[in-house]
Amino acid sequence: MFLAIKEIKKEKLRYGLIILMIFLISYLIFILSSLAVGLASENTQAIETWNAKQVILNKNANVSMSQSVLTKTDLANVTMSKNEALLGQTPVVAKSKSKAQVSSQFIGVKKNQFIYQDQELIAGRKANSDHEVVVDQAFKVKGYHLGDQLKLNGSAQKYQIVGFARNAKINIAPIIYGTLPTWKKLRQGIPDLRASAIISRQANYRENHGNMKTYAINDFINKLPGYTAQNMTFQLMIGFLFVISLIIIAVFLYILTMQKMHNFAVMRAQGIPTSTLVKATVSQALILVGAGIVLGLAATFITAKLLPAAVPMSFTWQIIASGTVGLFLTGMIGSLIPIRSIIKVDPAKAIGE
Repeated sequence: MFLAIKEIKKEKLRYGLIILMIFLISYLIFILSSLAVGLASENTQAIETWNAKQVILNKNANVSMSQSVLTKTDLANVTMSKNEALLGQTPVVAKSKSKAQVSSQFIGVKKNQFIYQDQELIAGRKANSDHEVVVDQAFKVKGYHLGDQLKLNGSAQKYQIVGFARNAKINIAPIIYGTLPTWKKLRQGIPDLRASAIISRQANYRENHGNMKTYAINDFINKLPGYTAQNMTFQLMIGFLFVISLIIIAVFLYILTMQKMHNFAVMRAQGIPTSTLVKATVSQALILVGAGIVLGLAATFITAKLLPAAVPMSFTWQIIASGTVGLFLTGMIGSLIPIRSIIKVDPAKAIGE
């Protein structure tokens, strides 16, 4: 450790450039990881607040809740407890005078079931009538206020915002919570319409008769449009960044090691054991990586504070821990590559004897 710190202090510019490279890579990894988690959570925020374990849909709906239709006949023999709730979903465009239009998902629920009862509000109250709605906090960011009147999909009917809900998004779109009768009006033209889905908080709940099919919540989430592709894209990008950081650290350390072979030979000739030189090289790599990570974390934290609320960035302790451990492991592996050259150094040849 002493040798590593001594050399870094002596060659400030050289090692400063290496720290800069590691900082940029770590910053990019933390930013991309935060964006990946933030976007993924916006696909599933509402589902997580429902604590859903199973979703029952029309078997012909291609695992899409907005395309699923459950009729009176489908639900005739269904047994539901306090852990099940009917839900209607349909895409809508919310409009209000002098406000920006918002592409949303209208969710119709029943007042005596848990999805309505468990709504977490940041302002206002829950909807009590067919002409009242609770909207996601994204509407607040866009300038909407309690008491504003909304029109949905160009209809003449107006709906009053009576509350703002926390974490009410599905498939990235903000949710508008209303009643099932309102949802039925928005889904005109289907006779005996009752719901889009049954949401259950019980993992063993099953309803597979008639047109209905039960899906585990993870299977349903993975079928959300773009969800799997988006996550795989971010995972590949982050994986490539770790590989790039490994190559950069290994190449820089190898070049530095080759440049210091004469010094290593002299130290070997003076009786300094090889293990000391190896430890100094590994310690040097870990110090450089650690400095780069600290700077990357600081820059990511500042970025997360400065970005507007509309940017779906989630900088969590899990991201900090996984990114830090991954980068340290990468640095450790990279530092081991030039060690073979240190072990094989010939003091006699290097000194010129």
